[in-house]
Amino acid sequence: MPRRLPWRREETRDRAGAEHGRSVSGDIFSEPAATEVLIVPTGSRLGEILLAKGAIERDQLVNAIREQGGTGRRLGSILVTARLLSDEELADALIEQAGVERVDLSSIEPDEEAAALLSEAVARELNAVPIRVRDDGTREFVVSHPDSETRQRLEKMTGGGVHLLADRPDRVRLLLNSVYRVLGSVPQFVERFEAADAIRTAAEAVPEGAGGEDVPVIQVVNLLITQALRDRASDIHIEPQSTHVRLRYRVDGAMHDILELPASMALALVSRLKIMADLSIVERRRPQDGQIAMMVEGHDLNIRIAIAPTIFGEKVVLRLLDKSRPLFRYTELGMSDETAAHYIELVHSPFGMVVCSGPTGSGKTTTLYATLLALNNPELNITTIEDPVEYVMPGITQIQINPTTDVTFATGLRSILRQDPDIILVGEIRDTETARIAVRSALTGHLVLSSIHATDAASSVQRFLDMGIEPFLLASSLAAVVAQRLVRRICTYCKVPYAPTAEDLAFYDSAGGAEKTVFMHGGGCTFCSHTGYLERIGVYELLELTEDIRAMVVAGVGRDAIRNQAINQHGMRTLRQEGLRLVSEDVTTISEVVRQIWTM
Repeated sequence: MPRRLPWRREETRDRAGAEHGRSVSGDIFSEPAATEVLIVPTGSRLGEILLAKGAIERDQLVNAIREQGGTGRRLGSILVTARLLSDEELADALIEQAGVERVDLSSIEPDEEAAALLSEAVARELNAVPIRVRDDGTREFVVSHPDSETRQRLEKMTGGGVHLLADRPDRVRLLLNSVYRVLGSVPQFVERFEAADAIRTAAEAVPEGAGGEDVPVIQVVNLLITQALRDRASDIHIEPQSTHVRLRYRVDGAMHDILELPASMALALVSRLKIMADLSIVERRRPQDGQIAMMVEGHDLNIRIAIAPTIFGEKVVLRLLDKSRPLFRYTELGMSDETAAHYIELVHSPFGMVVCSGPTGSGKTTTLYATLLALNNPELNITTIEDPVEYVMPGITQIQINPTTDVTFATGLRSILRQDPDIILVGEIRDTETARIAVRSALTGHLVLSSIHATDAASSVQRFLDMGIEPFLLASSLAAVVAQRLVRRICTYCKVPYAPTAEDLAFYDSAGGAEKTVFMHGGGCTFCSHTGYLERIGVYELLELTEDIRAMVVAGVGRDAIRNQAINQHGMRTLRQEGLRLVSEDVTTISEVVRQIWTM
């Protein structure tokens, strides 16, 4: 029997002996008729591998190859752009095609000296991480696309032999962020700052246009923000101490010390940030708030800045909002299937008010945006009033509050009511006037979504009453309250079994956790910075105002009675119960539930 070559086909012929199939220009095989039998032998072609894996259909590959012949683009890029293939599937196929070794990057610690083999710009362009230099002089790299072009470029740049290892793009990017930390260049700018005696001329040194981007303090601020973005930090804390300036990031809800700067830089740092936020640099006795908009490594950042005077100087907290991050859908937030189904049913009501409650940084805005994604359609007029507008959503009218022009939550909400809205989102109910207008809007045929600061769902009802909202109006307008917290997820790259402490086990058992013999946690790896946690997930408590609970609100019954009624009569699952559910599913740990939720 003759040897079958790659992409050769056996063809069935009709009685006349006519051949089926016609040639495709630039293709690697002939397009068969319906009666052909496709032979896919082992080979090295990318298309063959993708077909063998079942990642794409034959017709999709044919069309992609046609496009490749006309554009000269890579086949994999065409398939990914057309959303026929994910980046991960392409990476798997390329790794198989190249025949290189696949590695578990979570256990790899690159040599510090190896980073000098490639500049950061080139490393990010190629998505390649230098790992080490072997004893024989061979340079070892981890790449996501181990093709011949990548190998040739690395050999040319390093001037020696190259050994390639491979892993998926997302993992290689995480390792890149770990190896190339921009804060490593901060000391040289600190030296330049001190050498120039910049503390004496801080006010003149930091304005834009005075020295440009070469001014040391400007460079330090830019590096701080860039590294915070790479580390997925939600907040940057700049804290003056008696002998130094303490810098910390909040990552996944936990604070981490980053570095210390000399106390002499405190004034210049704060002045630079005030200028970026258009605040007064001479006012140092009163708190100031503002916003900064900037582009960092292709990410559109909106930064909220809060400045407060302390005994050692002004403390600055920067909250980073990355507008380029994709929005979550409500099914991805962390709600149980039952809670998610009930919640989406409630928010599809044509009128009433649904409120998200929790402390600052608990993900309320994320939940509201996910709700808008589920509700948004061309038949509805949806309008929001926010501070700030964190994400621009197509098809939705969004208003940014601006106190200097008298656009507040209250005045903006009044204006929205004259815009013929169906659904209104009020970023936050902060005062009595806003609360009253929101309640009246819900009573007059609008669906109102908003957030409020409260401990749990039942406490949110009390917060409205404390603002002076009449109980009968609140009972008639409020449809539901969602209380929430964010807990850290166990890092999926280093998840391993462990034995919880006796105290954690006692809490788990006493709180009614599901029967469980093996508990998981993160052992610590490069991807999670050895914390054992990576990213966060929401924990939710949904309180629906049923007829009996509305009657309790009108009667002035307290928070505990409302909460107990919701739990005992309507099966409301508390924050603690939902947190323990995530523990039972190995999503988070007992200690994380204790840290964030405890008795709620």
